[in-house]
Amino acid sequence: MEEQCSCCAGESRKKKRTEEEVRQLTCRLNRIEGQIRGIRNMVAQDAYCPDILTQVAAANAALSAFGRELLAAHIRSCVTRDIRDGKEETVDELLGILQKMMK
Repeated sequence: MEEQCSCCAGESRKKKRTEEEVRQLTCRLNRIEGQIRGIRNMVAQDAYCPDILTQVAAANAALSAFGRELLAAHIRSCVTRDIRDGKEETVDELLGILQKMMK
């Protein structure tokens, strides 16, 4: 029986992550969510535009870092396994993801 990639086994296309992976990703997202709430509060409190924009840049950088971390984990696990299994379509999917991330 062919071993399937844990991220896309079956039609559901899900990935089973370790508890530590989930914890780390969730912590990053919680920090980003806090940054967004802070920006919303700055707007409500009539903060100076450049101060808000500085925080927007920080939130964008944090979200980009999250995406890079998730992408690296995907490449190390799912993409590597699929390529070893001869699933060339995974490369096209990866290229599409990279194009979206680089916009």
